[in-house]
Amino acid sequence: MQTILVVDDDREIVDSISIYLRAEGYDIIKAYDGLEALDAAVQKTVHLIVLDIMMPNLDGIETLMSLRRTKNIPVILLSAKSEDQDKILGLTAGADDYVTKPFNPAELVARVKSQLRRYTRLGSAVETENKLVIDGLTVDTEAKSVTVDGAEVKLTPMEYKILEFLCKNRGKVFSADAIYRSVWHEDSIVSDNTIAVHIRHIREKIEINPKDPRYIKVVWGIGYKVQ
Repeated sequence: MQTILVVDDDREIVDSISIYLRAEGYDIIKAYDGLEALDAAVQKTVHLIVLDIMMPNLDGIETLMSLRRTKNIPVILLSAKSEDQDKILGLTAGADDYVTKPFNPAELVARVKSQLRRYTRLGSAVETENKLVIDGLTVDTEAKSVTVDGAEVKLTPMEYKILEFLCKNRGKVFSADAIYRSVWHEDSIVSDNTIAVHIRHIREKIEINPKDPRYIKVVWGIGYKVQ
């Protein structure tokens, strides 16, 4: 049985969500602030988190950012705010989906099922036997090699490092500057175009249609992520 952690400072909302999810066969863990949520995620096996943003002690964004340092399980954010900037902030912090209050419980259940299917079938980018496998893309972190649908792809050392970095942090959005600092291990970037050029070359090698990429996505105005 899959376990879902439901986190909101409004106990009625937690109880309501729990009723609908239990009816679908999920086991439920309840938490009422970010600190409780982090403790539950460490102490127990959790397959997905439904996480409210506006909470006391530790809000949802801070909780999510802390969670993402060690775990790559799917997270659906709940918020009373519907502005695009709030959604972008949540997705940039590492959320997999975003639901605005008030919401239709059936829609939330559908989104939960969708995220669990995606993570179960494709798997999160967890390194197993020195390999990162995302759909048809395989990155061998020991051999430093890449294959797409079984065919080997030749990347330059820097292209490989960028791809490996993004795959290890699947679903998280990184600015060009963040990628540069993480891969080059330098504090400042000479030009954002440096990363853009490398990303374009990687896409040309691993994507069937680089203009409609399957793996490396652009979040406009923010950065890049591996889907």
